[in-house]
Amino acid sequence: MADDARPFRPEALPMKPILELAPEELPGEGYRKAQIAHWLYARGVREFSEMTDLPKGLREALAQEWRISEFALVEAYPSRDGSVKYLFTLLDGKKTEAVYMPYENRKTVCLSSMVGCPAGCTFCATGALGFGRNLTAAEILDQLLAIAYHQGISPREIRNVVLMGMGEPLLNLTNVLKAVRTLLHPKGLAMSPRRITLSTVGIPRGIYRLAEEDLGIRLALSLHAPDDETRKKIIPTAHRYPIAEIMEAVRAYYAKTKRRVTFEYTLLQGLNDHPWQARLLSRLLKGLSAHVNLIPFNPWPGAPVKGTPKAGILAFAEELKRQGIPTSVRFSRGQDVGAACGQLALRTPQALTFKPLPEDAGR
Repeated sequence: MADDARPFRPEALPMKPILELAPEELPGEGYRKAQIAHWLYARGVREFSEMTDLPKGLREALAQEWRISEFALVEAYPSRDGSVKYLFTLLDGKKTEAVYMPYENRKTVCLSSMVGCPAGCTFCATGALGFGRNLTAAEILDQLLAIAYHQGISPREIRNVVLMGMGEPLLNLTNVLKAVRTLLHPKGLAMSPRRITLSTVGIPRGIYRLAEEDLGIRLALSLHAPDDETRKKIIPTAHRYPIAEIMEAVRAYYAKTKRRVTFEYTLLQGLNDHPWQARLLSRLLKGLSAHVNLIPFNPWPGAPVKGTPKAGILAFAEELKRQGIPTSVRFSRGQDVGAACGQLALRTPQALTFKPLPEDAGR
């Protein structure tokens, strides 16, 4: 079944979240820390009793004081294209979502940093929910771990992470950076920083801090308009942060890190898809190592905007390329289950018939 997933039992779990600890902070003496980290991040176990090379007394002590899972329930909704939307019920009853996207040569997860989102972008179903709360570092990490468990793979088989799910990561930066450090840690998920992308609508102070932290991860800016007048119609936070202030922070980020910045741009019919806006966008990006991802609008019930037709998308892309801006069109996966970019809204999609997930095989 599309919503068939392994439930986790919060009533059986102790209080302290072990995923909040960095690998070197884990309980135990000496090499026991490394053993526990290996079980969590390489093997992906969900119970301390499964850590079979630990002494029984230590396993029992861990189970009395710590919990691994941050979720009361995990529901999985596979798409026809192979991606899977995951709906997580947190231990306080709130919900968030993530998306698993397997490709031929890589496995990617799109993680959330919040319940809901305060940005309120008009094209985004998540923004229509409003803001619930920040996710903890443990809740951010456990999205990846729970997805790997449900898929029947090692967490370290997931080598690409995009922080592009629910929420604005730079408004929850302390928890996001804590989670990212475990993603990067050689005894954690041991990921390459070049394979982690953080997406923001543009919070200047957060961009400056990200530059100072210099963790090597990629930055993606959801710009969506090259002029303030248009951007204010699309992103309410644009009233607080004008484009000039955001771009000043982005240029400081590039000056310090020398890393290419991706600019996300959702094309909306009659709003931000005019040729003059493509030319203005190209002038805005001059002097930066930049790449533009044009994103076709992914529809959702009640959306107040319409997407630009395909011909208009391709014309906008060609105008940018004529201006010397590297550009691609990014078609999102998982539309049929509400998992595409801008569609995460805690809605339960209709059950569909799919090939079974690994743990369902043979039922």
